[in-house]
Amino acid sequence: MSTLFISDLHLEESRPDITGAFLGFLKNETMGAERLYILGDFFEAWIGDDERTPLQEQVAAALRDVRDSGTDIFLMHGNRDFLIGEDFCERAGTTLLDDPTVIDLYGSPTLLMHGDSLCIDDVEYQKFRANMRNPKTVEMLLARPLEDRQLMARQLRQISMAKNQGKAESIMDVNLDEVVNEFERHGVQLMIHGHTHRPATHELEANGCSARRIVLGDWDENVWWLVARSDQPLELKKTPLDSV
Repeated sequence: MSTLFISDLHLEESRPDITGAFLGFLKNETMGAERLYILGDFFEAWIGDDERTPLQEQVAAALRDVRDSGTDIFLMHGNRDFLIGEDFCERAGTTLLDDPTVIDLYGSPTLLMHGDSLCIDDVEYQKFRANMRNPKTVEMLLARPLEDRQLMARQLRQISMAKNQGKAESIMDVNLDEVVNEFERHGVQLMIHGHTHRPATHELEANGCSARRIVLGDWDENVWWLVARSDQPLELKKTPLDSV
């Protein structure tokens, strides 16, 4: 049995190559897996479960097929799709996870996060994140007409791209002290997250002993996934989008 982790697919209509790679991944890699964890930014944007585009319905149906085959699927919010709700999860056969969440990964307590909350050096973004995740803000957003939310999503995307172009790369990466704080806050030695688009395995020290932080990659050019098995080392894997 195996457990798989992915993040940062940024699914959208303008990137059918990523959608095709994801559907191929489900067919070729997840069938027979015990669990699949999707750690945020699954979609490039999400403005409410009531939108129900053809892409969203296609992805929900594909996920449900995997769930019905015996694989449990867990979905965590990212910074772009934090409005995904229980209605979509029910259609897709997935369970929505809090960010952060600690799971038992074959005997190893493991901290799962999207990763954006670790980037505390980007003070402006953290203020924006706190405001947007406020339950009252979420309620207000979802109460607006669908067309208004679609326009707002496009505007926010343009503003975000413009602001990020002027930021130092280091600001948009994780703060290492905050990483250690999260390890110690949750009493774990293994962390898995996405968000930064900088796939790697990092060795560090936390809780007085060695720890490991695994960063998942985005799917812009390659398919990235992490495979965990009870009797083998963790394996961070990648393959070109067009080869899945």
